[in-house]
Amino acid sequence: MLLFSAGCSSELERTHFPASRLPPAAAAIASGPTAAFSAAVLVGNTLYVSGGIDVDAATGKLGANAEESAKFALEGLKKSVERAGMSMDDLVWVQVFCTDLSYYTTFNAVYKTYFHGDLPARAFLGVDHLLANAHFEVMGIAVKSIP
Repeated sequence: MLLFSAGCSSELERTHFPASRLPPAAAAIASGPTAAFSAAVLVGNTLYVSGGIDVDAATGKLGANAEESAKFALEGLKKSVERAGMSMDDLVWVQVFCTDLSYYTTFNAVYKTYFHGDLPARAFLGVDHLLANAHFEVMGIAVKSIP
């Protein structure tokens, strides 16, 4: 495996998007009152987005089925990348944790609707449990296009 990092130095500007900037209902379920992480960190033109679960930002409730859960999780990811001035098409890596691998096809159908061009690299991992009994947790890395 070859790892390459061009122009990466400690001199790059960093912007942290604290978990407290999440919608109140989502922040309460995803991180509790004292989050021990940033929701996202922008370093140079690269955004690292922490895992977000399938919670409705307005109500704080989890999705009622796989399709709704996938939408809630992906809407959270979308809001994080947009907060940093990017779009879903700037994502280069997405990692999905799922408590029921039978949701794979449903998740993919919803996932594809969030992109207009090539899809980012992705891993879809089965796990036993997620925080707050969520069905999905999604995280990603986005790189802002430089015109």
